[in-house]
Amino acid sequence: MIRALSLMFLAGVLVGCKSIAPPTPLADLNAQQMHGHGVYEAHCAQCHYDRKDAPLHGPALIGMFKKPYLSSGAPANDERVTQTIVHGRNLMPAQGNTLDPQDLDDLLAYLHTL
Repeated sequence: MIRALSLMFLAGVLVGCKSIAPPTPLADLNAQQMHGHGVYEAHCAQCHYDRKDAPLHGPALIGMFKKPYLSSGAPANDERVTQTIVHGRNLMPAQGNTLDPQDLDDLLAYLHTL
């Protein structure tokens, strides 16, 4: 009886687990997303992995918009991510003076592919 209940519990846990879809392959990105990848490489790659689920100097960015919350606990939405990029947060420096609005839009488009 206990064994059967344990197996049912384990099956329920496994069915309830949701994996996050992998990032869009770089070869499949559109022009805006590809430009955003370039912005990521120039401004973000030294501190954040984009396609690897491990921290570098900051949290990994993979799947950031596929979860309800960022690693900080803030909602995973364009507004909150933009605020963090532009104004910085904790050890992350503000990037507001280094990115023009189009670069920021393209970067967000790229981050949505992760």
